[in-house]
Amino acid sequence: MRASAATVWQVVHSERRQLAADLSGLLDEQWNLASLCPGWDIHDVLAHMVDTALTSRLSFARELVMARMDFDRANENGIAREKRQDPQDTLSAFREVAEFTRTPPANVATRLVEAIVHGEDIRRPLGTSGSYPRHAIVQALSYQLRTPVSFGGGRERAAGLLLIDRSTGATWGKGDDVEADPLDLLLAVSGRRVAQERLDGSGASRLVGAAAGASASRERRQ
Repeated sequence: MRASAATVWQVVHSERRQLAADLSGLLDEQWNLASLCPGWDIHDVLAHMVDTALTSRLSFARELVMARMDFDRANENGIAREKRQDPQDTLSAFREVAEFTRTPPANVATRLVEAIVHGEDIRRPLGTSGSYPRHAIVQALSYQLRTPVSFGGGRERAAGLLLIDRSTGATWGKGDDVEADPLDLLLAVSGRRVAQERLDGSGASRLVGAAAGASASRERRQ
């Protein structure tokens, strides 16, 4: 069963607050570490999260027109707009928008995808990982699996694969097995590099390769 919009926002707001707390003691040089999102450092990802928290349906359309219908360019413009010279100021801005419920014209599940995937984009290079509600990870993964890559999802990356939650046995899709923690499945389906040893099964290398290919493609566009 999918969570209601109210439940989704409750999780998103909680995750934003937790991420802000986790970043409060970051050293200056850590802000410049490469994130899991190719071409962006940790400071860039946080600025992007500020920008998307401020994005409404109307402003999304306006910014996309200004970017000549190029989603990547619109994202880069948003980072440039919200990235402060001092990362602590960007962090303060993130705290200020943590409770916002604005969203682009998309399924509210995209807010879960953003909170979780971008949270890991930031945390994993710092040697940590978030503790997200399982139902939120599953809803985000389910959304990514039914959404084309061209719309920010990961449907094609998981084509011909049977994804298995190693903790519960829950499955998605059909084909060659890929068994892993749901969070790692979500990251790989979303085009993030996941270490091969974190996934098991006959289809694991294919999913890892699809995720790595997505990362390499983005790096070439930077």
